[in-house]
This record gives sequence, structure tokens and C-alpha cells, in this order.
Amino acid sequence: MKNLFELQLTYSKLDKIKTLRGELPLEVKDLEDELAGLDTRIKKIEAEIKLKEGDVLKKQQEIKDSETHIKKYIDQQNTVRNSREFESITKEVEFQKLEIELSNKRIKEFKYDIEMKQKSIEVSQKQFTDRSGDLAHKKAELDDIINENQKDEEDLMAYINELESKIEGRLLSAFKRIRSNVRNGLGVVTVARDACGGCFNKIPPQRQLDIKTHKNIIDCEYCGRILVDAEMLGIEVPIIPTQAQRPSIRVMPAGSSRYENTPVVGLDD
Repeated sequence: MKNLFELQLTYSKLDKIKTLRGELPLEVKDLEDELAGLDTRIKKIEAEIKLKEGDVLKKQQEIKDSETHIKKYIDQQNTVRNSREFESITKEVEFQKLEIELSNKRIKEFKYDIEMKQKSIEVSQKQFTDRSGDLAHKKAELDDIINENQKDEEDLMAYINELESKIEGRLLSAFKRIRSNVRNGLGVVTVARDACGGCFNKIPPQRQLDIKTHKNIIDCEYCGRILVDAEMLGIEVPIIPTQAQRPSIRVMPAGSSRYENTPVVGLDD
């Protein structure tokens, strides 16, 4: 139990060092995720532009084909035998001209879409550049903090590994599970002012006696944290004076003076 409590104290010191980093690790992770998203978006838009460019080429080829057909039909008009064939060929020519107009319209739409997508890429690339600069700055700041406390972290981790080797596997696993499930990382706490040092719920007197004996592992019935005696490592718990030990406050009757019946010392005395 002593090793377990020392392990908790060591982890708390390590957690305190890590809190110096503040929100930087999360900010770095968010920026990395944002950059990954921007990169994916840029690549997706570039792929869409290539498809649109392919559609433009396809329509341009269709225009060439229609122009070839028109030329062919015009040549056929010179060899027609009757007006019915002439009208039929004329309709084919008109149809091909409509196809050319439609293809030109589609080409304009595709080119406009490509232009809009290129502008979107420019915006995303600018955001990517800006966020990359922010990420580099945040990473440098985080690296400075990590390097500044690296020696202390390494020493604490070495001591943690040493303590963990002395603790039973099941107890260590339970401690780590509790630690990971609580917000402040406290898996082992003391009883302070008759309450759990983790969730601050009252601990019954009999349960406090069981904790002091250290014969069994006692956990808080409210939060599940392991409870230990605060005096195990010489930790002093602040003593709250009882009502009888507190200095009494004398209430003066209404209208009376606090200096009543107090002798007045004159200048001659």
C-alpha cells in the first residue's frame, strides 16, 4: 500500500509537469487534423478538376465530330435526287448544329466550375500555409516546454517503473483503471476531514478504522478510489477544531458599550 501511495504521488507530480503544457498538445493535434483535412480537400478538388477537364475535352471532340458530320451532310446535299432527301439532310445538319451549341454551353459550364474549384483550392492552400505556420510555432513552443522538463519527467518515469515492479499485478491494473476513469488522475486518496479525498463524500467512522488497519484494500463506495491512511507517509491532515475548542464570541446586550466598566486612564495617571 505504501508503494501504491508513493506511485500515486509520483504520478501526480508527473501530471503537474504535464499541466504546464496547458492546451498546447490539444492545439497541436487540432492543427494537425485540420491540415490533414485541408490536404484531403485540396486533393479531392484537384481530382474533380481533372474530371471536369476531361469532360471539356470530350465535348470539344464531340464538336469536332459534329462539324465533320455537317461537312459530310452538306456534300451530300449536292447529290440528292429529290426534295425529301434534301429536307432529311437539312434536319441532320440542324441537329448537329444544335449539338454543337449544347456542347459549347456545357464547356462554358465546365470551365466555370473549374474556375470556381481553382479559387477554392487557392483559399484552401492559403489556409494550409497559415495553419502550417501556426503548427510550426505551437510545436516549437511545446518542444521547448518538453525539453525544459524532460529530465524531471525521465526521473519520475524511472521511479514509477521501479514502484510498479514492487506492486502486485492485479492491484496495479486496478489502480491504473481507476486513474484512467477519474478526471484528476487520483486513483489513491487519503481520508481528509472524515471524507474521501477524491469525491469528498463522508466516510463512516468504522470504515475509517478499517482503512487505518491496512489489512485490506478499501475503496470509496461513491467514486471507487482506493483509500489509505494519511499518516502512512507522514502526511499531516489539517485538524478542524470542534465547537468546544473554538474561541467563544461574547455578545454584548443592545445599547451597552464594549468599554462599559473599563477604567479610564487619564493623562496624569
